[in-house]
Amino acid sequence: MAKNNKLNIEYSVQSLLNAKEIVNYLLSKFTEKEVNNFYKSLYDFENIVSIYPTLYAKSNKKKIRRAILSKVLSVYYFIQKDKISIVAIFDNRWDEMNKLK
Repeated sequence: MAKNNKLNIEYSVQSLLNAKEIVNYLLSKFTEKEVNNFYKSLYDFENIVSIYPTLYAKSNKKKIRRAILSKVLSVYYFIQKDKISIVAIFDNRWDEMNKLK
């Protein structure tokens, strides 16, 4: 597929805070390798979703889609006319009360 068919990716402030929290957790409990794996997962997700924005299932809340990147990592996003807006990144082990409302 041609590069000009890719949608731009935009991270919300909340999603960036989520990513920072995950990185801090990984650094405190694991090694730099897990942080690199986290960033690689996000990079791979961006490449896929920018070409195939409807690949991941819609959640029951609003028009948000949930991409499960691994057993411990999910990304919530919605599709706009010319971009993908990432609204949250969650470690799936987090308490359900902290997830999207």
